[in-house]
Amino acid sequence: MNAWAEDQGIEGSMLSFMGDPAGEFTKACGMEMTHPGPPSVGIIGRCKRWAMHVVDGVVKYVAISEAENDPAGDDNPEATLCPSVLKAISN
Repeated sequence: MNAWAEDQGIEGSMLSFMGDPAGEFTKACGMEMTHPGPPSVGIIGRCKRWAMHVVDGVVKYVAISEAENDPAGDDNPEATLCPSVLKAISN
């Protein structure tokens, strides 16, 4: 996560990158991808594409990018991208 954060230039910003190698947080949030597609190609326990806005430990907004035929949200990730999240939390 540190290398990704460094690559993205977030050091000193308000953003935090956090890993979840065992998937505990993912499962607790109900964000584990349960579609049969990823496991069929060896991807076990993948997380959905999602974004969460948290203020002082309180979840204020959650966005998920997924569709029936696109469980990973790869074809239409817009709901979880910065512009959409910023718009949602600024209202």
